[in-house]
Amino acid sequence: MLAQRFQIERVTTTDEAERIVDFLLSDYSFDDTRYTPGELVHFRELPYKALRGELLFWYAEDQEGQIVGINCVAENEQQTGGFSWDYIVVHRHFRKTGVANSLIEQMFHYMRTMHARYIITYTCDLPEYTRIRQLFEKSGFSLVGRCPDYYYEGEDRLIYYRKLV
Repeated sequence: MLAQRFQIERVTTTDEAERIVDFLLSDYSFDDTRYTPGELVHFRELPYKALRGELLFWYAEDQEGQIVGINCVAENEQQTGGFSWDYIVVHRHFRKTGVANSLIEQMFHYMRTMHARYIITYTCDLPEYTRIRQLFEKSGFSLVGRCPDYYYEGEDRLIYYRKLV
């Protein structure tokens, strides 16, 4: 059964945060490893921000204790029920096993408890990001905007939105 292959936890310790940073910077996380300088900063800081209560960070761990996926979200700066979904990443050997769906389900459960009004997320328009765009659309998000040349010249940022209530 799939549910027995991994479990989902919230980041609560420095050790977990360190393991997540290692996962994010590993060869098993992202398909496109041409990281922007800001992404590298995010990867090294996000789990620690969760420890300080600045955002929510879940991780999936397999039976051997290996990180196989992460997901993080934060309330936006207006604090009126809008959230920003930063990263969902699944270990390349665990894709299509239910990890992403379980992480998303956990996130939406939290959103319901917070009476969140909406969630915004984003990704790149390059072909390497087709799967994540499909995941957003499958999860009820609509493409609402494009920012040309956001990441690098010729790499646009696509903005997705989902109303929750």
